[in-house]
Amino acid sequence: MGVDYYNILKLSRNATEDDLKKSYRRLAMKWHPDKNQNNKKDAEAKFKQISEAYEVLSDPQKRTIYDQYGEEGLKGIPPPGSFNNGSSDGSKFNPRNAEDIFAEFFGSGKMPQPRKPPPVETMLPCSLEELYSGSTRKMKISRNVTDIYGQSIHESEILTIDVKPGWKNGTKITFPDKGNEQPNQLPTDLVFVIDEKPHNLYKRDGNDLLLTYKVSLAEALTGATINLATLDGRNLTIPLTDIVKPGFELVITKEGMPIAKEPRKKGNLRIKFEVKFPSRLTSEQRASLRHVLGG
Repeated sequence: MGVDYYNILKLSRNATEDDLKKSYRRLAMKWHPDKNQNNKKDAEAKFKQISEAYEVLSDPQKRTIYDQYGEEGLKGIPPPGSFNNGSSDGSKFNPRNAEDIFAEFFGSGKMPQPRKPPPVETMLPCSLEELYSGSTRKMKISRNVTDIYGQSIHESEILTIDVKPGWKNGTKITFPDKGNEQPNQLPTDLVFVIDEKPHNLYKRDGNDLLLTYKVSLAEALTGATINLATLDGRNLTIPLTDIVKPGFELVITKEGMPIAKEPRKKGNLRIKFEVKFPSRLTSEQRASLRHVLGG
């Protein structure tokens, strides 16, 4: 039979006129070249097939000829076994312009611009260590898409997110068209939003890291050695030689967070101090302190 117009429109041979219109409307919207910029050539061919199939099957006379003799009958080719004296009645089938048929349904030869719903955002919790060193995350998503029959189906996919060193809380990673898809609408964009998890030691202030370190009163006055584990697993030894006064802050340059746009550069580590005072002193200790400190 050649071209199977019923299969092109995803219909059975006893399809009604209403079935034809519904199927054409759905498939023409799906395969219109304006909606398929990335594979326009294939879409144009498919769109013409859909239009031709609808033109034949929606015309009772053409449909009867097609049902009896197939595509060859529409082209004026005599079926096998029939008598042909070499004459032609001039009734050879010439398909109409696909855009003209489309315009009869939608009022214009141009594809109606489908609405794109707002993006769907989902939080992506990240530790401070991940945001310091970077990481690769695999995220399984589930979404609804529209199949070739216009039905909503469920599908799953694994997305890869490369978390870059220095990314901040609230950074957005967009996957275009990876959200849910509804009939006659563009798929939504899926957006992951970095959600920085609290750290038990460090806090972040822009590109700087903040740390509150406890020292005794004696250490605050006479000095100490600070030992810290960095976010990338190094051991950092910092000598405290200054007297710790109220509001004092020790700044260690280039030991903060990487700068996202310049990952070789880093912010600073800023250490604030909490002085642990003794709960009580003996008379002798008080006297010794007065002697040393004066007053």
